[in-house]
Parts: sequence; structure tokens; C-alpha cells
Amino acid sequence: MKKVIFNNIKILRENNGEMSQQKLAKAIGVTRQTIIAIEKNKYSPSLEVAFKIALEFDVPLDEVFVYK
Repeated sequence: MKKVIFNNIKILRENNGEMSQQKLAKAIGVTRQTIIAIEKNKYSPSLEVAFKIALEFDVPLDEVFVYK
């Protein structure tokens, strides 16, 4: 069975004043293209980037990323 990491970044951005991908990218020090790839599950971020995303939204890591 294939295990995949899913994320809730788009939902978190929408719930955070319709935050743009660009604004999130700038806040955590990556490119907008990186955020796009993570949201589409085409790229798994480093632990550092994953934690930065969680900190930016002030939520636990497991509210951003889900391993199934």
C-alpha cells in the first residue's frame, strides 16, 4: 500500500485571511513555486520548512501535514 503525505496548506492559507502563496513563501524563506509544489503533493518539504509552515500558521505540525 502506497503511503503519501498530504497537507492542509491551502486550507490554512484560506483560513488565514486568504494568504497568498507568495506571502507564505516569503514568510518562510522559500519560493512561490516551492509552495505550489508542496500544496500539490509533488514535493515533500524539509523538516525545517515543514516546521516553519506550522509556526507561520501557529498550529501543530500534524495539522499541516498528514501521513496516510
